[in-house]
Amino acid sequence: MIQAYLKPVTTVMAAAVLIGMATAPIQAEENIVTLQEVVNIAKENNGELKALRAEKGVSEADRTRAGLYPNPVLELEGATGGLTGSDSENRASIGVSQEFLLGGKRAKRLAVAESELARFGSRFQDAERQLVLEVKTRFYDLLLAESRLDLVGKSQALNDQLLRITKERMAAGEIAELDVNLARVENARSEGLKIDAEREIVPARQRLLALMGAPGLTDVKIAGSPYAAPVIADLAELKALALNNRPDLQAAVAEKRKGDAELVLAKAERLPNLTAGIAFSHERSVTSIGNLEERTTDNLIGMKISIPIPVFDRNQAGVKEAYARKGSAEVRQAFVRQGIEREVEAAHAQLAAAEKSLSIYAKNIIPQLAENLKLIQEAYSLGEVGILSVIDEQKKFIELNDGYLAALYNRNLAAAKLEAAVGAELTKNDGGNK
Repeated sequence: MIQAYLKPVTTVMAAAVLIGMATAPIQAEENIVTLQEVVNIAKENNGELKALRAEKGVSEADRTRAGLYPNPVLELEGATGGLTGSDSENRASIGVSQEFLLGGKRAKRLAVAESELARFGSRFQDAERQLVLEVKTRFYDLLLAESRLDLVGKSQALNDQLLRITKERMAAGEIAELDVNLARVENARSEGLKIDAEREIVPARQRLLALMGAPGLTDVKIAGSPYAAPVIADLAELKALALNNRPDLQAAVAEKRKGDAELVLAKAERLPNLTAGIAFSHERSVTSIGNLEERTTDNLIGMKISIPIPVFDRNQAGVKEAYARKGSAEVRQAFVRQGIEREVEAAHAQLAAAEKSLSIYAKNIIPQLAENLKLIQEAYSLGEVGILSVIDEQKKFIELNDGYLAALYNRNLAAAKLEAAVGAELTKNDGGNK
C-alpha cells in the first residue's frame, strides 16, 4: 500500500526530462509565489476569512455579557398633598436594590458562552480548511493551463522542424509539394492550439487571485515542483488523524458541549433570582386638633427582599428546548464523524487510483514516446516512411503528454482532497505539475 503512494520522485523527474517537459528557468520578476505562499496570502487576505475574524467579536461580546452581574437599581419616590389640599404633607424616599443570581447562574452562563466561542473557533478553522482546498485546486488549475501552454510550444517546435525538413526534401526533389502543404497545415493547427491554451490562463489566474484576496496583487507567477508525495499512506492512520484534526468535528463536539451547558443552565433557571434593596424615606405631616397643629417629621430606613414564587412557570419550556438542542447536537456529532470517515476513504481511494494512472504514464508510456518520435522522424528523413506517419506520431506524442499532465493534475488534486479530508498537511513540498 505504501509503495502505491511513495513513488520515486526521480522516476517522474526523469520522464519529464525525456519528454522535454521541463519548464524553462523562471525569470527573476516580481510576484513569483509557491503554493505555500499562495495559501498563506489567502489565509491572511481572503474576504470570507476576514469577515469571520470580525464576527468572532460577537462571540467574545456574548462571553463578556455572560460574566456580568445585574446592575443595581436606583429607586426615587416623592409624594405631596398639594393636589389634595394638604400642602403641608409630603414624602420623599431614595433606595437601591440589587438582583442576586442564585444557583450559580453566572458561572453556567459563562460555560455556555465559552462553548460557543470554542465552536466559533472551530468553524473558522473549518472555513480555512475549505479555503485551502479551493486555493490548491485553483493553483493546480493554473499550473495545468501553463503546462499545457508549454506542451503546445513543444508541438509548435515539432511542426516547425517538420516544415523545415519537408521544404529541404522538396527542394532536393525527394518529395512532392503535398508533404509541405500538410506540414503547413499542422503548423497552423499548432498556432490555433496555442491561442486556445493562452485563453485558459487568464481566467485561471484571476480565479486564484480572487481567492488570495490581496488588493495590491494584480498578477502572479506561480512556481511549483513536479511531484508531491504524501508521507502517510495507511488508511486507518489517516482516519485516526482526521478524527483528531478535523475542525468541523471539533465544532460539533463544541456544539454538544454547549448543549450540555445550556441544559445545566436551563435547570438552574428554574430557581428564581433574589432581589434585595434598602431605602431611606423622609416624611413630613401636620396633625390638626381643634385650633392646634402638630407638625411631625419622620426619617425611615427600610429593607426589602423579593423573590418570584415558581408556581406556574418553572422554566419548563427552557428545559425542554435545552434537551432538544442537546439531542440535536449529539446526532450531528455522530453524523459528522461518520461523514469524515467516509470522506477519508473516498479521498484515499481516489488518490490510489490517480497514483496508478500516473505510474502507467511515468513508467510505461512517457519514456517510450520520445524515442518513438525520434525514430519516426529519422525514418522520414531517410524516406522510409511518409509524412502522415510523422504527423500521426507527433499527434500521439502531444496527446499522450497531455494525458500525462491530466494524470499528474488529478494526482495532485486527489492529494489536496485527501489533506482536506484529513485536516492536516501530508506533503513535504509545494506540489505542482511544472
